[in-house]
Amino acid sequence: MPTNGGLAAVEQPQQCFIGLGSNLGDGQTNLLAAWQRLGQVRGLSLLRLSSPYRTEPVGLATKHWFTNAVGEIATILSPTELLAALLAVETELGRDRTLTRDRPVDLDLLYYGDLMLNSQALTVPHPQLAKRLFVLAPLAELAPEHVHPLLGRTSLELCRALPAPAGVERQAWRGGEKVNG
Repeated sequence: MPTNGGLAAVEQPQQCFIGLGSNLGDGQTNLLAAWQRLGQVRGLSLLRLSSPYRTEPVGLATKHWFTNAVGEIATILSPTELLAALLAVETELGRDRTLTRDRPVDLDLLYYGDLMLNSQALTVPHPQLAKRLFVLAPLAELAPEHVHPLLGRTSLELCRALPAPAGVERQAWRGGEKVNG
């Protein structure tokens, strides 16, 4: 586990979970493009991707619903290097983070191993994770027994603690695309 505030690469691969979202264009296509592009990042290996979920926008005044998923990766990149890679993929796929509106792709670092980090640039675990059903539903599908290092509760427990899943609908990947590893 890095003790350097997440600045240098790590020796052993770390299990990480990434939140993927899109509410512009074809959400499934955008998420798969982001996932495939992440697989091209040196020092990062794709492991598994959840089902896509159609979700109502939360905290965003828009009529465009989201497609969300969670991916599991292994990486030797430091947390800050991984964040930089996520932001670069977003930019490549048309995201402008200076705008807080609709987006073709949104990538969030949810967990980096059991690391707890709170810096100006990055907070892990993601600070809003336990409040967001659109993240917890796909995370609970992918890793139901994964324990939040601050809250001591599993993904499934956190998911079940939220109100009924109105506005969150599990879907299937169109065309049966192979999305894992």
